[in-house]
Amino acid sequence: MSMQSFADLGVSRAVVGALAERGITEPFAIQKLVIADVLAGRDVLAKSPTGSGKTIAFGAPIADRVEATDRRPAALILAPTRELATQIVDDLRPLAHARALRIAPVYGGVGIVKQAREAARAHIVVATPGRLEDLLGRGDLSLKGVRILVLDEADRMLDMGFRPPVDRIVAQVPRQRQTLFLSATLEGEAGRIAAEYTHEARRHEHAPTPDAPVEIEHRFLAVAHEDKLDSLVRALRGEDAGRTLVFVRTKRGADRLVKRLAKRGVDAAAMHGDKAQAQREKALRRFHTGKLAALVATDVAARGIDVNDITQVVNFDPPEDRETYVHRIGRTGRAGRTGVGVTFVMHDQAHDVGRIAHDLRLHAQFEQSGLKPSRPGAGRQAAGGARGAAVSSRHGGRPHPGRSRRLARVR
Repeated sequence: MSMQSFADLGVSRAVVGALAERGITEPFAIQKLVIADVLAGRDVLAKSPTGSGKTIAFGAPIADRVEATDRRPAALILAPTRELATQIVDDLRPLAHARALRIAPVYGGVGIVKQAREAARAHIVVATPGRLEDLLGRGDLSLKGVRILVLDEADRMLDMGFRPPVDRIVAQVPRQRQTLFLSATLEGEAGRIAAEYTHEARRHEHAPTPDAPVEIEHRFLAVAHEDKLDSLVRALRGEDAGRTLVFVRTKRGADRLVKRLAKRGVDAAAMHGDKAQAQREKALRRFHTGKLAALVATDVAARGIDVNDITQVVNFDPPEDRETYVHRIGRTGRAGRTGVGVTFVMHDQAHDVGRIAHDLRLHAQFEQSGLKPSRPGAGRQAAGGARGAAVSSRHGGRPHPGRSRRLARVR
């Protein structure tokens, strides 16, 4: 039985060729769901996890729907962070060029004059809300010609407080337009905004099937405060190291950890909101090319890191809640790859992290580390005495014996 191709979905020969040059020949699930509706000019609501291929899902048909003769910009893509905007442009530039279209990013931290000039000439603009409002306020750009509006990672834009500027921007886009709303959730506030911005939208939801394992190995490591750095260095030099993303709570903590790693001969870079755009882009480039042993990030900064081949995530500082854990660890094991998620847990953190583990049905893995997970109605649990013990969700709660390939699900 033949596999469905991008051409089968209606994508033009020029765009199919540009995708093939990048080694993209078989559509992912979200692309199969969305592309035909976008090509048909329908409004679309799409719920899909990070790393599922949604950029191509909206980008390929947009490249076909926009014409070189259209008023510019004809398509506007809003993204919550500079890093995500840059990555969208990088992903879509070959497709745009295949159709003789210009695409330009708009984000803060770089010179506004050159950016405004390039945006005004672009058929497709990919922008963060704040800098786009700057250009609009200066009269450098008009949205009157926009026929296609995309809100990517819409739930994150809400989390980051962008609702007011997004409302103001959408008000400047013609009402007769096609709107694509992409989000990790379509419930609550995100769902209400989606209903306001779209008209008779087709709704698509993509998630791994219940019977399909998530390709992530979960480990919990009981550590003492004075042992955390040594444990991280071992993780960065271990067999699972590869491309490692390390999470910390604060910007200051990220900078301090990078300096401490440097003293151990480990090359890492910090990613947080106080870094200049040039510093952030340099760090991401070095991370992409494997020149860094690790990228150390805060939760907010990591929202813009969209790298498919992260092999290991280390929670140097544990997450505060279940959602943050899922978001962090979900940075690995994407697009069909496997990955490892390691969480360091000190004695006084065992109760809170144990609750997260129990909610995610990882209590067996948590217990095998020598820690005791929190269950409904249970009091505060103390960490066990097996310091440094780790467990993999591949082993169904058994001590980690080697490289068995059985993987567990996180619902």
